Amino acid sequence: MPLIVKDYSWTQTESTVYLHVPLKGAKAEHVDILSTDEYLKVHFPPFLLEVFLLEAVDEARSSAKLGNGVALITLPKRIHRPWDNLVLSINDKQTMKAIRERALQAHMENTAVGRREKAVKKQQEKKYSLETMMKVLEQEERELIQKMKDEEREKATAEMEGWKIRHKVQTAVEEPPLKLTNGDTVKTIHQATRGCSVKPGPTTSSRAGSRKEQVDLPAPRSSGKIQIKFTPRAFPTALRESRVPEEEEWLRKQAEARRAGNTELAVELKDLNNEERNPDWLKEKGDKYFATGNYHCAVNAYNLAIRLNRKIPAFYSNRAACHLKLRNLHKAVEDTSHALDLLTPPVADNASARARAHVRRGTAFCELELYTEGLQDYLAALKIDPQNEVLQADTNRIRQIIQGCRP
Repeated sequence: MPLIVKDYSWTQTESTVYLHVPLKGAKAEHVDILSTDEYLKVHFPPFLLEVFLLEAVDEARSSAKLGNGVALITLPKRIHRPWDNLVLSINDKQTMKAIRERALQAHMENTAVGRREKAVKKQQEKKYSLETMMKVLEQEERELIQKMKDEEREKATAEMEGWKIRHKVQTAVEEPPLKLTNGDTVKTIHQATRGCSVKPGPTTSSRAGSRKEQVDLPAPRSSGKIQIKFTPRAFPTALRESRVPEEEEWLRKQAEARRAGNTELAVELKDLNNEERNPDWLKEKGDKYFATGNYHCAVNAYNLAIRLNRKIPAFYSNRAACHLKLRNLHKAVEDTSHALDLLTPPVADNASARARAHVRRGTAFCELELYTEGLQDYLAALKIDPQNEVLQADTNRIRQIIQGCRP
């Protein structure tokens, strides 16, 4: 059962209510705040504060600030007037249950709307980025093709001009003077035939044929091969569809975790042999103990593996499974939360591990009767694996429990 927070304080003005809640050493990322116009809940395991407000507040303008071990919650009033008390005086469990259900329903609707808006915005940004990138690539490709065309055109023009020059020089050097019928001597055919008609004889035809055979044609273009190199990929997704920075950060974290080795080894672990200093070997031992139902020994094996290397999320997730079997529910919540902190950024390579951690933490919350928190974890797991029928059935069962119609 959660511990109820009673040492909070509140102040008010004509238009606003200020609520001060001590966090009792809890980190800001572990504090869950749910606020509607008539209900407020602050949950930081294992503590819980639940307030049924005296009058309605403006949910859209409500805010919360976390710092210095205190949560300051600002609730603008719908009607500007002083309150005699912060909490609505009710003892009817059915009324309290109805208020909780309305708050949960409103929170789920707001979350769904926000998720849809975020997904639409993200899709639009992705589409715009893709269109921009494709335009840039198309422009670069067009410029490259045009440049290649211009170079080929200039090369062909230069070869043709060189061939013309060589042909003129060779013709001028090799062509002898021609004799006309009246005995005049000329240097070229063009000069001899200017203004008159010339009937070439056999000698002229043979010389023309020899010149035609000696014409130099341009050499054929040389052939070649274009080498294409592909960027190596550690993940199976296409490069333009992947999340490269997040994937590289995940790989870097995994490499650092494996390099960590025995750097955090305590003084009392020096007597262990080489096999017992291997975290992977200890994890296999813990898995075997868990499979045979020896959960205490499995916890000891995972404890030692974590002392050797604190950056492997599987150690915490597996130890949480043992704590669930031993009914150490708060420890299970703590271990799964630590595993989810290490399973960042969320990529395809760690999707199954994240889903298992969410299910285990959701199960621990439900065993603690914190069904709202458990439902959130099951929804997160269902988002990762939407086709899992077992997850769908468990999620629907938790919803029924929250709504008061236990199957």
